[in-house]
Amino acid sequence: MESKVNFAVVGMFVLVLGTLLIGGVLWLSSGKSYRKTYDPYRVYMSESVSGLSLDAPVRYRGVQVGSVRRIELAPGNPEMVRLTLNIEHGTPVKQDTVAVLRVQGLTGIAHLELSGGSRAAPPLQASASEEYPVIRTGPSLMLRLDTAITALLANLNRSSESINALLDEENRNALRNTLVSLERVSAALAARSDEIERGLNQAARAMENTARLTARANAELPQLNQRIQHSADAFDRMANRGAQTMENAGQLLQRIQRSADAFDRMAAEGTRAGSNTANMVESVRAEALPEARQTITELRETTAALRRFAGALERNPGMLLRGRQTIPPGPGE
Repeated sequence: MESKVNFAVVGMFVLVLGTLLIGGVLWLSSGKSYRKTYDPYRVYMSESVSGLSLDAPVRYRGVQVGSVRRIELAPGNPEMVRLTLNIEHGTPVKQDTVAVLRVQGLTGIAHLELSGGSRAAPPLQASASEEYPVIRTGPSLMLRLDTAITALLANLNRSSESINALLDEENRNALRNTLVSLERVSAALAARSDEIERGLNQAARAMENTARLTARANAELPQLNQRIQHSADAFDRMANRGAQTMENAGQLLQRIQRSADAFDRMAAEGTRAGSNTANMVESVRAEALPEARQTITELRETTAALRRFAGALERNPGMLLRGRQTIPPGPGE
């Protein structure tokens, strides 16, 4: 007995099974299998979003927290690009959070990187004019490189123009003449290299001689100081002797004065007493004349000593520094 197959029931079963499979796939792809909920956010960017596609990842400090749901031009402002993001509920999106477009590696695949979000900052809320909260944006690396390269090219262009303005025909001729003069000077120096070398050698020898003289002077300086000290001591002694001699001369002059006074008194007494003149003269001879002779003798010795000192100083002025040199004994002494 042949079994009858109901093709209508089989077809219905296949359609129901396919619908269930498609619904399960959509349900799994929507993230409901993980029981995750997402919050919508908006981002407005003024730079190109080339390389960014739908479902591109959104990362917070390197951790994927969502995806890009929609990419479109901002209504009423075609210079801005509006991005709609789905970010996991509970992600700390704060008022100081910044979204930056980044390119991963050399593949050119772009994604959004969220950064910032300090603990003290309040959560980001939607404004009255926006449907969703709007995350601030920062310049991407490519934009910063493009800005820096543009500024660098502009600076190079200005520098090139300045160099071209500086190196005009007159300045080029002056530079050419300067190079020619430098070449001549180099040739002259090369021709006189032997003389220059000799001069340098002589200068080196002069420096060595100067160094030796300096060392010798430093070595002899204590002896010179000692000689100067001896000379100063000798000069002090001679000055003391001169002062003593002058004192002796003063005393001699006082003695002469006293002798003269005594002679005057004796002469006065002789005039008053003529009878005693012989006795007075004899008294003068006995008392005043010896002192006068002694005084004259000391004055002669003092004068001779001063003359000898003056003659020795005139013959050898250096004795004030070196002192009097001892005369070596002669043969047989």
